[in-house]
Amino acid sequence: QVQLVESGGGEVQAGGSLRLSCATSGFDFNLYCMGWFRQVPGKEREGVAMITYYKQTSYADSVKGRFTIFRDTVKNTLELQMDTLKPEDTAMYYCAARGLERPCNVLYSSDGDHMGQGTQVTVSS
Repeated sequence: QVQLVESGGGEVQAGGSLRLSCATSGFDFNLYCMGWFRQVPGKEREGVAMITYYKQTSYADSVKGRFTIFRDTVKNTLELQMDTLKPEDTAMYYCAARGLERPCNVLYSSDGDHMGQGTQVTVSS
């Protein structure tokens, strides 16, 4: 059973940084594309960053140059370093595991992906 548990969310002022973590279990981490999505109430969930086993990455245009995604293939964890945070980054952030049958790209929706419960990030101005 795939389990994804996010941590590291919180409240920070604009310009600040946060680092999210995702602990995983119940599946072969090396066979999945991993990523982060976010969602604001009333809006669709959007892809933030994704990473393949070979460390190829895909980022949403809105976070390029500010966010960095990492995967640790020894600890089977996923992280998201978020710098220069903006109020519009405020959202619930979800860790995702995607099978290899779908492209490892943020432009593809999270439908069919395994998702965690989320961690809230709030950026105040």
